Amino acid sequence: MDKIYGSIAIVGRPNAGKSSLFNRFCKQRIAITSEIAGTTRDVKKATILLQDLPFLLLDTGGLDDKDSLFQNVSKHSMNAGESADLILYLVDGKTPPNPKDKEVFYTLERKNPNIFLVVNKIDNDKEKQNAWEFMEFGAKQIFFVSVSHNRGILELENAILSALKNEGLEQLFAANTEGDLEEELEDLEEFEDDSLLDSKESTNNEPQEQINIGIIGRVNVGKSSLLNALLKSERSVVSEIAGTTIDPVDEMGEIGGIRVNFVDTAGIRKRGKIEGLEKFALQRTRGVLERTDIALLVLDASAPFVELDEKIAGLVDEYKLGVIVVWNKWDIAHKDFKAILEDFKLRFKFLEYAPILTISAKNGRHIQKLESEILKVYRNFTFRIPTSKLNALIKEATSRHPIPSDHGKIVKVYYATQFESKPPQIALIMNRPNSLHFSYKRYLVNFLREHFDFSGVRILFIVRGKNDFEATES
Repeated sequence: MDKIYGSIAIVGRPNAGKSSLFNRFCKQRIAITSEIAGTTRDVKKATILLQDLPFLLLDTGGLDDKDSLFQNVSKHSMNAGESADLILYLVDGKTPPNPKDKEVFYTLERKNPNIFLVVNKIDNDKEKQNAWEFMEFGAKQIFFVSVSHNRGILELENAILSALKNEGLEQLFAANTEGDLEEELEDLEEFEDDSLLDSKESTNNEPQEQINIGIIGRVNVGKSSLLNALLKSERSVVSEIAGTTIDPVDEMGEIGGIRVNFVDTAGIRKRGKIEGLEKFALQRTRGVLERTDIALLVLDASAPFVELDEKIAGLVDEYKLGVIVVWNKWDIAHKDFKAILEDFKLRFKFLEYAPILTISAKNGRHIQKLESEILKVYRNFTFRIPTSKLNALIKEATSRHPIPSDHGKIVKVYYATQFESKPPQIALIMNRPNSLHFSYKRYLVNFLREHFDFSGVRILFIVRGKNDFEATES
């Protein structure tokens, strides 16, 4: 198997130009391109280099359900997208946005939040102006390209690298031989043992560094009131006028003797309503989240959840943050807890790991409980599983439920290591990494949650082949 740093799946409906983009990245004509819809039926794979880093590129068949053949092709394409490290969802920019594209895009986004919307066939600036209607997708990242004219491809490549760049994984990648890896794992275990000794000697087991907390939500859900309640003073302007906060407001505080930096971000409106100052405010909000550890997702309990709430919640996954869900205005909740929880689980399945608190920033309900939860989630966010313990648990998990075979061939994990925290990120070194389905990753995540408290925190598995870390032959 070739050395692989990450996997990228090109997904989209027929005739969007997926195979042409695949060939463009490969710098050679590998996939057959045609005006006939459905030319690509199997998932094609190739290794490409982006700034000297090797990536596995997947060209998938067009998504369509007009007959049983296309339905089967679509199923394989969706599975490839869900299992990839990044999805490039390609649409035809020569035609208006298609409702089916939106439906599939949102489905994929819920399963794999690392997804770009790529609008193809935009050959000039005039066509780009006409294609802004694709902004209604609400995609976190959107790119306008012309594969045939090589327009916008470099920008897309840079964005891919930025999205998949991981210093911890690169350091692990730099271990050129299996011996180097084993030595690095031993060093990690020694470091972890020393850390445990240090923590036992310490009289204070709480995190000693500053916790950065971003308060996010729609306009007028009570973010500024929550900030004031946490700081126990009127530091942020509160008003019934939606959109009072424009610039993010940084305020230092303390919880249990720990320094905490709260940021009250500007409320986010629907894209069509973002103009002038509010457009600038949204850009500033994203800048804040880049330096945030924990997000307090504030939802208005006095009214039903809306689609925009889901979009804002997606920022948590995009920036890999710890999260606490806050149902504010509980004193005037529009339904009882059980009914609202049912609505929440239906809309926010991707936040099933997040703790939920019912509060009233106005009268101080459960503010102290929220402070305790912040410290707890931050401990989970920075937690590192000892390597020996991690490998023992992975072995136990795979013994209980063996990994499904790949066309009769055994799939196994050689070893595992947590190479990063904030949030916990674990590399699984395997014999057939591309055969590990996303559903089995979910099983491993749930298995680890049974043994460790990871509430409020995503656990990310990066799957790599054993040869990914071996020196290539000269």
